[in-house]
Formats: sequence, structure tokens, C-alpha cells
Amino acid sequence: MHRFLRAAGFSMYQKKKDIRALLRCLAREAGTSSCLQLDRETELYEIKTEVAPGIGVAMYGELNEQDEMEIEYYYPYILNEEVTSRAECSIQRHTEKETYAGLLDEYKVGLSLIFYLLNPIEYRECYRKERERLQVTSVSLAGFANRGKVLLPIKKTALQIEKAKVAAKNRDELLEAAKNGDEDAMESLTIEDLDLYSMASRRATREDIYSIVDTTFMPSGIECDQYSILGEIKEVICKKNRFTGEEIYDLKVECNDLYFRVGINKMDLLGEPLPGRRFKGKIWMMGTAHFA
Repeated sequence: MHRFLRAAGFSMYQKKKDIRALLRCLAREAGTSSCLQLDRETELYEIKTEVAPGIGVAMYGELNEQDEMEIEYYYPYILNEEVTSRAECSIQRHTEKETYAGLLDEYKVGLSLIFYLLNPIEYRECYRKERERLQVTSVSLAGFANRGKVLLPIKKTALQIEKAKVAAKNRDELLEAAKNGDEDAMESLTIEDLDLYSMASRRATREDIYSIVDTTFMPSGIECDQYSILGEIKEVICKKNRFTGEEIYDLKVECNDLYFRVGINKMDLLGEPLPGRRFKGKIWMMGTAHFA
């Protein structure tokens, strides 16, 4: 079972035979399909079934002798219609299957952000035509979470919010300069990090850590496309899985100046999500790449 299938509203499906029956049912209800010619004799088929607006299950496999699709692997997905990042992005194939990972050099989170690519067929077709000229212009990110909490926001004045925006912009410029070999920028970033650590250490003795840390974005566990996040909720949409009737929260979250969507089963979220409050959880990051 895919670990994040319950986030798409399929919490009752635990056993392999139940999931196989579910996939057959979803395949009959498929809304879109694509085909990729891998070699002279092999074709890879992709079918996607939407279970709620913008949320669905993608299935991949080959046709057997009876022209029936044998599903080899699948995954749940959630779409984001807005652009999250225009940073430089590279895409690489996974070893085992015809699946891909994207890598974003995003200064805003201070690390190379890795995500699971949701449009592999489109990427392969574009790559076949363009090869070295293929360029990713932007990426729309989203994620699924199996557990999450809603935290209250940190009270800030308008002046503090404006200062934070200016500081974030200056830090992005310093990170870009440091990446290009500017030693002064590297020194400034080091001093800034030391000051930040000193300030956080002093405040942590008398304050709760979540009143000091506004947002976080950091890798979680061994798998490279999973992250522990703490971000501000900008929008809340409650959707219903049309097959199971389970409700799913589709949250628009702002974390480290990045805007993306997070889907979570209503049963797995502790607290009531409202715009202005914060979401804390571990997410599986996925995204759609847009090509020039």
C-alpha cells in the first residue's frame, strides 16, 4: 500500500487484495490517459482518476494479451494550479521504475528541494523532442500529509512583517552571491547564522520554541522527497472523496516564502484549520514541471 493513499481519502484500504480491487475500479473510471513508447515492443500507459477536485490516483502499466492494462505501480496525487517556484530545476529518473525526481535550487528554503514528478509522460515526450534544449521554466508544488497539527499564529505588527520581508529578500541575494563565490557574502551569512542561533538560544530558556520559530522547512527521514514543515495557512478547502465519502482538507500553505498546497485526511488533522493559523506536519512533496 502506498503510505499516502489515506491522505487522498482511502484510509480503509489496508490489504493488497482490497487495493487491487480499488485500482481496478479506479481504472474503469479513468478521466485521462497517456501512452509512452519505451521501445519497439513496449508501451507504458498512464491513466489518472480524479477522486475529488484536484486530487486523484495515477496508475501505470502495460497491456497484456487480452488488451487489459496490468497496473505495475500507482500513487495518489494532489495538484497545484499556481506556480510555486521559478528557480533552476533539473530532473532525473529513479532507478527502479519510469518515475522521476525533480531538484530545485531554491534559495528561499536554504537547500536543494527534491520532489516527485507528477507529469513523467509529458517530460519524456518533451525530452525526446528537445534533448539538451529542454528547459524547466517553473514548478507547481504540492504535498500529502498523514498526520498534522494546527498551531496558533505568532502575533506580529505591520512593521515586523515588513522587516521580515526585507530581511528575507536580502538573505536570498546573499545566498545567490555566496553560490557564485562571493567571500564577503559567505562571511555575512555566517555571522547572521551565529546571531540567529544566539538569539534563539536566549529566548528558548523562557519561551516556547513555536513562538520563536515562525516557519520551518527541513528534510525528514531517509527518503529525500519528504519534509517536516511549519507554515502559515492561507486558504482552506474541504473536499470529499467521491468513492469513500471521506473528507480531505486542501490547504494552501506559505512556508519560507514558498506557496504550495497540502492535502490531508480530515481525520488525521488535529485542530481546526483557518487562514492565519499555522500547519505543522510531515509531507511527501510532489510537483508538476512546466517546460519552455
